[in-house]
Amino acid sequence: MSDSLSAVPVLDTARLRLRTVRRSDLEQIYLLHSDSRAMRYWSFPTWSEKQQALDWFEQRSRIGEREEVWPWAITLAGADELIGLVTLFAINRGQQRAETGYQLHPSQWGQGYAQEALRAALAYGFDALDLRRVEADIDPRNEPSCRLVQRIGFQREGYLRERWLVNGEITDTALYGLLKRDFAR
Repeated sequence: MSDSLSAVPVLDTARLRLRTVRRSDLEQIYLLHSDSRAMRYWSFPTWSEKQQALDWFEQRSRIGEREEVWPWAITLAGADELIGLVTLFAINRGQQRAETGYQLHPSQWGQGYAQEALRAALAYGFDALDLRRVEADIDPRNEPSCRLVQRIGFQREGYLRERWLVNGEITDTALYGLLKRDFAR
């Protein structure tokens, strides 16, 4: 098994570096996914065992062998410790579309890092991957995330009732879409 997920290009922003997710990031990935605040609106339960980070990594490696996935570790510029993740996935080159997901450790919330990282990943998707459309599936109760994607130019296009069942809780999805021409760079 590889020591990193799909090789992605390094993307630098004013305050961040987006780089390949490495096996050495597993401790930070575990801390992120075991934090109930970070996982509150996620589509799978909070982790309780460190083995889950290794399982996640190996599963993502296998997914990357079958389909096009672009996962980035988010780090602060000048540092190498993972503070979050941003991914373009379910990429369909024929249709020029993809989905996106992002997550930051709660200690990094409120500083604009998620928006900065997402903008960098989207710019790469639209420019280098020639995407036409990117979608985001967001729990509508996660108002900060809904506002974040709207600031970037995403439009709320749908509402899927009772889409997820996580830890016995049924939740809805607000479906957002962003067209290349609407991307607020």
